[in-house]
Amino acid sequence: MSVSIKPLEDRIVVQAVEAEQTTASGLVIPDTAKEKPQEGEVLAVGPGRWNEDGDERVPMDVKVGDRVIYSKYGGTEIKHSGQEYLILSARDVLAIVG
Repeated sequence: MSVSIKPLEDRIVVQAVEAEQTTASGLVIPDTAKEKPQEGEVLAVGPGRWNEDGDERVPMDVKVGDRVIYSKYGGTEIKHSGQEYLILSARDVLAIVG
């Protein structure tokens, strides 16, 4: 999936993966009781932040297509072209899901 949002520096654009709608026993979970998702797919990656000397970019640890786990309250939620996205700093990414 391609997105027309281009993040700056060490930021990434993520689309959250929807949480399970039912429990293991088959009970439906209402929207008000669902936890905020912490997993998503990386749709766009910025070029990376500048190092302390300002002469070289620090490479990013994630790439487009990676599935990541991020901080529960990290990032900024946005709506663009009817879709919901999350713009995160690379520091808010906790892990890449293999």
